[in-house]
Amino acid sequence: MAAMKWWGWGLEGVEFTHADKPELAPFIERVLGLKVGPVTAAPPRLAELPVPPSTLPERLRTALVQACGAAHVSVDALDRVVHARGKSLRDLIRQRRGEFVRIPDVVVRPRSEDEVAEVLRAAIAADAVVIAFGGGSSISGSLEAPAGESRPVISLDLARMDQLLELDAGSGLARVQAGVFGPHLEEQLARRGYTLGHLPDSFTHSTLGGWIATRSSGMQSDRYGDIADLTKGLRVVTPSGTLVAQPVPAASTGPSIRQMVLGSEGRLGIITQATMQVRRLPAQRTTLGYLFPTFFDGVAAMREIAESECSVSVTRVSDANETSFSFATRSRPTLVDKLQSRALRTFLRRRLGYDVSRMALSFIGYEGSARHVNAQRRAVGRIVKRHGGLCIGSGPGALYDQKKFDTPYIRDFLLDRGAAGDVSETAMPWSRLEPVYDAVSTAAQAAFAEVRVQGYLMCHLSHSYQVGACLYFTFAFVPAPGADILASYDVVKSAIQQAFVDNGATLSHHHAVGTEHARWLQQDISAPGVAMLKALFDGTDPGGHLNPGKIV
Repeated sequence: MAAMKWWGWGLEGVEFTHADKPELAPFIERVLGLKVGPVTAAPPRLAELPVPPSTLPERLRTALVQACGAAHVSVDALDRVVHARGKSLRDLIRQRRGEFVRIPDVVVRPRSEDEVAEVLRAAIAADAVVIAFGGGSSISGSLEAPAGESRPVISLDLARMDQLLELDAGSGLARVQAGVFGPHLEEQLARRGYTLGHLPDSFTHSTLGGWIATRSSGMQSDRYGDIADLTKGLRVVTPSGTLVAQPVPAASTGPSIRQMVLGSEGRLGIITQATMQVRRLPAQRTTLGYLFPTFFDGVAAMREIAESECSVSVTRVSDANETSFSFATRSRPTLVDKLQSRALRTFLRRRLGYDVSRMALSFIGYEGSARHVNAQRRAVGRIVKRHGGLCIGSGPGALYDQKKFDTPYIRDFLLDRGAAGDVSETAMPWSRLEPVYDAVSTAAQAAFAEVRVQGYLMCHLSHSYQVGACLYFTFAFVPAPGADILASYDVVKSAIQQAFVDNGATLSHHHAVGTEHARWLQQDISAPGVAMLKALFDGTDPGGHLNPGKIV
């Protein structure tokens, strides 16, 4: 994979546009007060910005070259800036401002576990810092070195370690190098007739090791499980040697080493390989669109589906605000589309009694044999009907499948016009879902008022479990005249995160802790929990060489 833009999401030349979406500009003007025109805040050229020079000691450079080869040890300015941060809103704004406080001194690209071990040994000998780098898609501040770090900083890019090493068909286990990107992993598995089924929003620009290090969830986790469920074995290079967690179905050997590594954000070691649970490629995959009278009618249906025997792959339902946004992002409709849409709205109002301003758009995915998919669709259809829902066919679902990895590009579109957009996600028991939703909505509106902006908040339920669900909030605003965009952002983001932990929800369902969420961790897992994590990190890495300052 080519590196992502140093100032934004995705590849150079790929961007979100409103040109083919006639309803989007009026929608944005209505909800944010922003007239969408040409780019007004384009990112600068890197050559215009002061990139700090590398301070890599020559002795360490020699050791890194001996470990990986001169071609794979880079002190190039662009390379170092790309690896300096992830893709949080704060990261992108500071990148665009040229605030390069402590970027890596060198980017190293090993091709094997032995080379990773050599790099780590050299780093410890030189008292350097090592930050593992997958695709750079983190939005929680997991990749930036501490501002005051005086030691040499090495970004360890694992992208050359991208191979499917072994497939145990009898057990459904695949041993894979950790630097493989999502699309390449699925391509290699598909050639053998298998799939991992893990599809986060960042799928095209994130790696297996990154998913494990942040406890990722994918769009199809309802069926396949989160990355913690899929990861059965691990190999991790640590300061004291290579940690091996064997891929066994269950074990009673003390606290789980595997679970300790999951979500550790590179603080315990460098993940080099993982043994993953894979499944046969399904004969059929389809995603259908549904409408519900209200968001909570849709939520009730998702809860019943989760409690049923329906093994669907996707359960997603958007609130009224996100439903309106989804409709506004449709491409230019044909006359037939317009007539069908008008007829549908008339039917919903007159025949089903919908208030179309409150209705909720939903997507439900099905996989398996044709017989299994048909049976699941019928079973889900009965549940949907009990909650006032209506199936609107495969067209919206097909569009969802096509566009599901494009959402992160919208942040750059807004930033290019001086507006901020970001996300916060959480999970809670079903009984807490409505109180959490209401509390977040109230907190966000109060925060918008505090920073004097016309903000917009929308939400969808993205993952369902038998005991609860994930709520994924998106917010956007245009800063008040003269206000600092990051200062205003901090007020809004903090209000939302605080509402999570104040109302019995977790601070993050799948975006990890990093530095963005660290100040809420004690409220989430308790003071003894934080002390336990700190003892684990300090005991494993007493010299603080592995991604210091993250999580705790």
